[in-house]
Amino acid sequence: MKIPAGVKVEQQGQLVKLSSSSASLTLDVHPRIKVTHDTGSSEILVTRSTDQRQDRALHGTTRALIANMVEGLTKGFARKLEIYGTGYGVKEQGKTLVINVGFAAPVTVTIPEGVKVDISAPNARGNDVPAAFTVSGADKAVVGQFASEIRRSRPPEPYLGKGIRYADEVIKRKVGKAFGSGG
Repeated sequence: MKIPAGVKVEQQGQLVKLSSSSASLTLDVHPRIKVTHDTGSSEILVTRSTDQRQDRALHGTTRALIANMVEGLTKGFARKLEIYGTGYGVKEQGKTLVINVGFAAPVTVTIPEGVKVDISAPNARGNDVPAAFTVSGADKAVVGQFASEIRRSRPPEPYLGKGIRYADEVIKRKVGKAFGSGG
């Protein structure tokens, strides 16, 4: 795979380190997979020793992880989240994210190193206008894990849709109990 300009590659044995002006990412490659960096053509080549099933799986996984590292260093990764519910909201205080989602005390989540939180709408207004924020960073796994931890603090409920959800997530809504005349 081609390495774009601005991304520096260092390799020490099975440890591959990619860095740019904004971030640095490392990957410890499995011993059955060989990664070589061709400086002349600015490419990283991933090869396997045998054609066994495990080696093929490791080959594809390693190639995908390196491709994600390159994309994270050049473009970055982001997950947009929304908070629905009256009185719900989010704010950033130093290295922590304070989330008000209907509990007696606000939920505080520590922001990991290399992750940036951009709050576009700090407070939700009812169940129609959500509080919105974006979690972004260079490491795809860290961004996804942090967004998942935030969502886990109050997942959306199926009746009113209140809670924290991804911006592109569709919630299957349930119909509440129907009140009929007793007989």
